[in-house]
Order: sequence, then C-alpha cells, then structure tokens
Amino acid sequence: MASKNYDSAGVKELLLQALETERGGIKIYTAAIKAAVNPDLRKEFEGYLRETVHHEEVLTQVFAELGMDTEETSPGRQVCAHNGAALVEAIEMAIANAKPAAAELVACECVVLAETKDHSNWELIGKVAEAADDKLATVLKAAYDEVEDDEDHHLYHTRGWCRELWIQSLGLPAVLPPPEEVKQVETAIGAARAEQTREDML
Repeated sequence: MASKNYDSAGVKELLLQALETERGGIKIYTAAIKAAVNPDLRKEFEGYLRETVHHEEVLTQVFAELGMDTEETSPGRQVCAHNGAALVEAIEMAIANAKPAAAELVACECVVLAETKDHSNWELIGKVAEAADDKLATVLKAAYDEVEDDEDHHLYHTRGWCRELWIQSLGLPAVLPPPEEVKQVETAIGAARAEQTREDML
C-alpha cells in the first residue's frame, strides 16, 4: 500500500474504522427497527439494514483484495466499536424506559449519529481513491462507486426523519415521510432544497 500520494498508515486506519462503523451500523439498525413506530420509517430502516450488510461485505472484499486483516484492531477502531455499542445501548434504554414515540426519536437520532460517521468514512475513501495511483485506487474506487449513493441516501433521509419526528413531538405540524424522502434526495444541496419546501407540503 506504499505510495507517495497518500499516507499508508492513515489509509489503513480509515479502512479499519470504516469496517467497524459498518459492523456497528448493522447492530444499530437492528435495534432501531424495534423502536420504529411509523411504518414508513420502519420500512426505511429495514432497507438501510440490508444495504449496510452489503456495505460491510464490500469492505470485507476490499480488505481481502488489499491483503488486510479484517480483525486487526487499533485505538481508533476500538473507539468506533465503543461508540456503536453505546448507540445500541441508548436505543435499548429508550425502548425499555420511554414511550414508543420518544424511543423512536432516540433511535432516529442514534442512526443519524452513526450515519454521519459512516458518510464521512466513505467520503474520505473516495478522496484516497482520487489521490492514489496504484492498486489501492482501483480497489477503493470500485467500492466507493458501489456504496456512495446509498450513504448519501442514508444520511440525508434519516436527518429529515429525525427533524420531522422532533417537530411532531413538539406538537407542531410535521411532514411524514419527510420532504427528503418524498423527493428522493441524494445530495446535500438536494436535502437543503427539500427542507425548504416542507412548508408547502404541510
């Protein structure tokens, strides 16, 4: 993995964290599905769970192609594992102690936190793929191209769900499913534009 265009130790750390984030995401979505009250949100989470399982498989293949150990640990990976477990614990705590609507909101917030990290990982993987000029570039570009659209969808749509569920919890008119979902946005600009239309959708 040596190349003058990138720091190999940094790339290795990124990939270790990315794999751990996907593994944690599988557990987070599994917990979040149990907390989902809105049938559209539950269906959304179920779809994201399937895609996250696939993303973990894609990264596992990346590790195989690069000769990396999927079980290798690092301080950063340990933090990712800790954060993922904490989010699962938060969802389970809410299910056990809060009203269903409140637990659903907690689950959605936990998903947004996880997807923010996940989306960042894949953005950075894309940056490495652009900078590298060897086998690493080929392997990472293929993985990035397969996964990035899903990651955009996960982050921007769950942000919309979280916002609207919070608005609903405040007793204010909410747009459910959120505008981001209705308009099937795939970019930050698209998400911002969708949010601007929510008043027209009430």
